[in-house]
Amino acid sequence: MKRDSKLSGVLHVLLHMAEQSRPVTSEVLAKAMCTNPVVIRRIMAGLRDEGYVRADKGHGGGWTLACDLEKVTLRDVYDALGSPVLLAMGNRSESPGCLVEQAVNAALDQTFRDAEALLLARLGEVTLASLSADFHKRLSARGGKHDLETAHAS
Repeated sequence: MKRDSKLSGVLHVLLHMAEQSRPVTSEVLAKAMCTNPVVIRRIMAGLRDEGYVRADKGHGGGWTLACDLEKVTLRDVYDALGSPVLLAMGNRSESPGCLVEQAVNAALDQTFRDAEALLLARLGEVTLASLSADFHKRLSARGGKHDLETAHAS
């Protein structure tokens, strides 16, 4: 089963954008993420609606951050993406006639709810600023300089 990596990808894009002093086009972001600019624009539209990014049109335009990294959590971004399904596992049948399967479903349902609640709580504790700080620590240890155009070349 394929994993949904949208949250990871969006966080990746937001951190790259945080390093830029000028607007970044959908084309540049798409190249860095190995995707299509239309995908970037679709994702960014949801973030724009929540006030996390803004789009500047015309020559020199593109996407810029419109939020304080200290105030935006991973949960906020997750919610802006429409709260995609967190867990890929599920019950074999949602309305089983078998009593054994009903017992299994009851146990799994509660376990899945507990796991999702824990994950959502943790996402609410991590800010974009803490991700940015971790990135800067890693960049400093490598002795490098951030450049969105070549960030994924190595």
